[in-house]
Amino acid sequence: MPQTVAYVTMVVRDYHEAIAYFTQMLAFDLIEDSLSKDRAGRDKGWVLIAPQGWRDTKVLLAKASNQEEATPIGNQTGPCIPVSSDG
Repeated sequence: MPQTVAYVTMVVRDYHEAIAYFTQMLAFDLIEDSLSKDRAGRDKGWVLIAPQGWRDTKVLLAKASNQEEATPIGNQTGPCIPVSSDG
């Protein structure tokens, strides 16, 4: 059975700011914007985006819950996932 990556996570400062950037500036599709719970059981957003027309691997936008989680915002590294278009 083939395996796929369902989503990768990007820590953001603000959901609305991140959704606007990805959907308006980069033309990503907003796949889901709903409520979830964090590790402590508090309400937290569940926001999935993806490049237009792409549904295999999505980006999960995760809002930092504290200063430690916010540290990588703007300096996140990891596997390079290139996004290209034919147009």
